[in-house]
Amino acid sequence: MVTKRVRARRGYGALLGDELLRAAEELLIATGSEDAVTVRAVAEAAGVTPPSVYRHFADKEALVEAVCLRVWTELSQRLCAVVQEGRDPFTTLRRAARVYIDFALEHPVQYRTLITRPATGPEAAAAVSACMEHFVDNVAACVDDGVFQGDPRVLTASLWSAVHGCASLLIAQPLSHWPADTDAVIEQTIRMAGFGAALASRLPRTVVTKDLATSLDELGSRLSADTGGNHPETA
Repeated sequence: MVTKRVRARRGYGALLGDELLRAAEELLIATGSEDAVTVRAVAEAAGVTPPSVYRHFADKEALVEAVCLRVWTELSQRLCAVVQEGRDPFTTLRRAARVYIDFALEHPVQYRTLITRPATGPEAAAAVSACMEHFVDNVAACVDDGVFQGDPRVLTASLWSAVHGCASLLIAQPLSHWPADTDAVIEQTIRMAGFGAALASRLPRTVVTKDLATSLDELGSRLSADTGGNHPETA
């Protein structure tokens, strides 16, 4: 039963908007599906009538995206903080990739809702685009530093595909299908993507397997010797 809400005084509309977002967010997290976040359900949870919801959000899609964007702002802040650490470009990119996957796992429903479907509003589209531009900047810095070769946008699309795939599979598939140490899976995925991009951007399209294996063994031995057998934080 919906409790009749006293009409808000002037200036309290923003407070109601926040209440509606909180109610929608709780529904989204509790059910794990945006299908449950209907205007009627949100209105009932917030103790208002459906028309009150429509005064703040054009439709259900706008409401769901607004909920997702609440946490997406947090991702932007985390990625900016990584850049401010002042590490070398390759390490910064690795750290950003880990922050991205960790964020997705902390907010699985919002991440899946915002990333795995076309954006229906300009704010959501702009938020996703801004995230990609952040990684483009990171990758461009690696190109400038000589770590990668090629178009930063093409490289970014490939690297983002890797980290998104890792995050999406960890969210969607039962944990019983994964190794016990999922942290190791995440780190290995990031390393493969980073080192793979560094190598692939230098290789011809066709490489003889035996020659490649020999060259990689030599490269690994030389890099290990250069670092004294230690493995510093890398992408």
